[in-house]
Amino acid sequence: MAQKKSTDEQIRDAAYDIWMAEGQPHGRDEEHWQQALEKLNAAPKAKTTRKPAAKKAAPKAKAAPKAKAAPKAKAAPKKTEK
Repeated sequence: MAQKKSTDEQIRDAAYDIWMAEGQPHGRDEEHWQQALEKLNAAPKAKTTRKPAAKKAAPKAKAAPKAKAAPKAKAAPKKTEK
């Protein structure tokens, strides 16, 4: 599926900011949504530049395997009274 130019979450956040800036008026949600959509679509996308790849570190020496713990002693049977 193709990604939308602006996601609903981005539009919602921008519309909320517009609504807050205008003093939280009632009944203008569609107008704010449209303004946010236009604002996001008109905003130039920042070009991302890749940083050069970092050099890989030398592999670490493997740790010695841990010693296994001794098995636990079994519990003594419970005494029952008659």
